[in-house]
Amino acid sequence: MNIATETRTVSAPFSLKPLMFETFVCTMTLMAFVALAGPIARVIGLAAWQMGIAVAVAGFAWMLMSRIWGVWSDKRGRRPVILFGLTCFAFSYALHALFLDLAMKAAMAPFLAFIGIVLGRGLAGLFYAAVPATSAALVADHVPADKRASAMAAIGASSAAGMMIGPSVAGLLGPIDLSLPLYMIAVLPFIALAVLWKVLPRQDIPAPSDHPAPRITDPRLRKSMIVAFAAAFSVAVAQIIVGFFALDRLHLDPGAAAYASGMALAIVGVALICAQIFLRKLGWPPEKLIRVGGILGALGFASVIFATSTPMLWASYAVAAFGMGWVYPSVSALAANSVEAHEQGAAAGSVAAAQGLGVVVGPIISTASYAFDQGFPYLLIAILLAGTVLRPDRNRTGRADCGCA
Repeated sequence: MNIATETRTVSAPFSLKPLMFETFVCTMTLMAFVALAGPIARVIGLAAWQMGIAVAVAGFAWMLMSRIWGVWSDKRGRRPVILFGLTCFAFSYALHALFLDLAMKAAMAPFLAFIGIVLGRGLAGLFYAAVPATSAALVADHVPADKRASAMAAIGASSAAGMMIGPSVAGLLGPIDLSLPLYMIAVLPFIALAVLWKVLPRQDIPAPSDHPAPRITDPRLRKSMIVAFAAAFSVAVAQIIVGFFALDRLHLDPGAAAYASGMALAIVGVALICAQIFLRKLGWPPEKLIRVGGILGALGFASVIFATSTPMLWASYAVAAFGMGWVYPSVSALAANSVEAHEQGAAAGSVAAAQGLGVVVGPIISTASYAFDQGFPYLLIAILLAGTVLRPDRNRTGRADCGCA
């Protein structure tokens, strides 16, 4: 395993805080729209499946573009790529908010509104894909290998905070006017852009490279990509199924089921933050964090099958989220530690693409398997997680790597 250790003099000291702020803002922006999707669809006259497609399109675009943006940052430099991606994301989201407002207030034909929403979400996902991939590469450039998991956890905690606050803000402002939270939140990416424009290092580490990018099938990235897919798949399944589970297994009425599932996802955000704060104090290598966190997540998801009350459901989700809070940042660190300095963007983009694939595939498989048995999706992700993190990995020479620290 090659660990990138190249260092050079930079024009300004590197700080995680701007990347944490940018991650918080972008996650908050994306999650706020998801929270408003149902009411907006009802006003415009769209079916649930149409809004589901609109939400999924952003995931497809993220999956397809993450590696492309990451490779481009290896060749052109981190600063220009992340600033370009964030600029286009900010403008595309603002235009999307304007379009949604027009569609709701101008009695636009539902089919035209559907096309516009799909295009808007697709553009937002396309340009947003540049932000997490390049941010992870920036961390790998500037943070020593033994501290990368801790640094990635700090960024992950910011994402979890955005995941909690975004829907909350949208829920508070939505009853006043559905367009109000869209416009208010659309300002935030421009603020993040101004912050990054001012503070991002103007000299990249490493210098832009002409080396060929590692293939997406590169054996060095295999373990990271498999774990990234399994983790994203599991989280996507847990998010989409929880409301149905509360209705059918816990026998709650729609209002109580909405409250139970909403609280479960809020608890997930709190558990993610706690896990990632605790991770920073452990100092464990990524391999160990993935193994222990994955097993803990699998146990939490499996325990949902036995939940017979709302508190039991919340407790299971908290345990699962705590484990996943160790897996997510450690996957990025593992990928970064596996490649050379001039390959960091491609590695980060490959992991992000695997996560995007999990987000897209997870809801499809989970809703199909839910019809078979209400607890089966949770059993499926528990087996997938445990089998993935315990699966021996083989490097290019065929030697097994158990992932032990």
